[in-house]
Amino acid sequence: MTQPFPDSPDFAGHNAPSRIECDLFDLEIEGSLPEEIHGTWYRSIPDPQFPPMLGHDTFLSGDGMVSAFRFEKGHVDFSMRYVQTERWKNERAARRGLYGLYRNPFTDHPSVQGKGRGAANTTPLFHGGRLIALKEDSRGWAVDPRTLNTVGEWDYEGRLRSQTMTAHPRIDPETGELHFFGYEAGGLATCDVAYGVANRDGELIREDWLKVPYCALMHDFAVTQEHVVFPGFPITADLARLRAGGPHWAWDPSLETFVGIMPRAGRIDQIRWFRGPACSVFHILNAFTEGNRLHMDLSVSNLPAFSFIRDATKMDVPQYALQGEISRWTFDLSKPGDEFERQTIAPSGDLPRVAAKDSTRNYDIAYYERFDPSIGPPILSGPVHVGFNAISRLEIGSGRMTSFNMNPQWTVQEPVHIPSRKPGHEGYLAFVVDRHELNLAEVFVVEAEHLSRGPVARIKVPMRLRSAVHGTWVTAEELRSSI
Repeated sequence: MTQPFPDSPDFAGHNAPSRIECDLFDLEIEGSLPEEIHGTWYRSIPDPQFPPMLGHDTFLSGDGMVSAFRFEKGHVDFSMRYVQTERWKNERAARRGLYGLYRNPFTDHPSVQGKGRGAANTTPLFHGGRLIALKEDSRGWAVDPRTLNTVGEWDYEGRLRSQTMTAHPRIDPETGELHFFGYEAGGLATCDVAYGVANRDGELIREDWLKVPYCALMHDFAVTQEHVVFPGFPITADLARLRAGGPHWAWDPSLETFVGIMPRAGRIDQIRWFRGPACSVFHILNAFTEGNRLHMDLSVSNLPAFSFIRDATKMDVPQYALQGEISRWTFDLSKPGDEFERQTIAPSGDLPRVAAKDSTRNYDIAYYERFDPSIGPPILSGPVHVGFNAISRLEIGSGRMTSFNMNPQWTVQEPVHIPSRKPGHEGYLAFVVDRHELNLAEVFVVEAEHLSRGPVARIKVPMRLRSAVHGTWVTAEELRSSI
């Protein structure tokens, strides 16, 4: 390698690139791992193989890694591989970075102009027997769920017209349908959004296109049993700015938040638009329809959590100054107008999870991560540069919250919910704990209902694990159906 990685928060300390592909057999376990946990936990990690061509970049540009923790009969194996995208192959052949600013192809090296630049680094999706690595600025990449070898770009066998696919699709637990969307679907900085549905066998059965009020960041969306919800927030893209070599995203508080709601079995021309104050949202807990009212629970902040977006707008706002909450937005579809209700339901945090069985339905239990300054000072970790140090279990109806707090020298990555086969059992949470004092990682497994009691098992990983973005649990039964 001809140059070092930058000494910046996106590439230093716990955020230093790992670049390790590996297979670790039969990890050491402390405690008792329930044998009913039988399946694989896939995680997506941005991990750049080369320093950025321009000398600086964001954590979110890293090449996609997919890792797998495989649970079977009380044992755990671990594997990790790069997704060999066109971008990855081009840079591997050149032995250097070739791509410029985050999501700005006009800043790329001439040798890769017009070539694929998707990194497949955000979410591993398992649906229709396929494992797909997703990043919202491009189409997904199919990965062999057993070997983690790259199969190729996935476009639903040529049927998908959208150039992009969200990293937050939604699976209906009853029908098995996959609902997804792509923003900037028709090209860079366009207002085109494509809404797609794939049946339980992974066949694309619907793709409809719509226009949103402005080109906004639309990282996540929501689906209920009756509706589809398309929210957009005033983190905006502008083609002229990109052509001039500027950043893809910039915060524009002069614009309103928009939310489009469409009947799930309806048409694009039936979308009803609601508007609210400027705010930043990346992740949605869940949503459900109750008569004429649609409720959507989400993690809201007053400004974008990512410093590179604030920097693009020349906002000198430190991370600790951000204000946020877990909020419920309620839309009364029986009333005219474009306003909606907002209600605080929990303290701020992010990376929320619900049990798969509760998705699209009225629910009572959610899990999410928080940074609690009373536990200890912030530790550099992950794309927003401040690692979470607590995981909380929230009872939506009562507002009761219990938490598992980390050691002051630890941070925690996004949890995954693992269902139990025992009647009445809430299931388990698994999450990576970064032990910064040892530069090593562990996986904690806890009973979800008794989160505050701590782990029933601690799985030792003999290396540091760079922060993942999102993950998914796939049962052994589901994997037997894989293609």
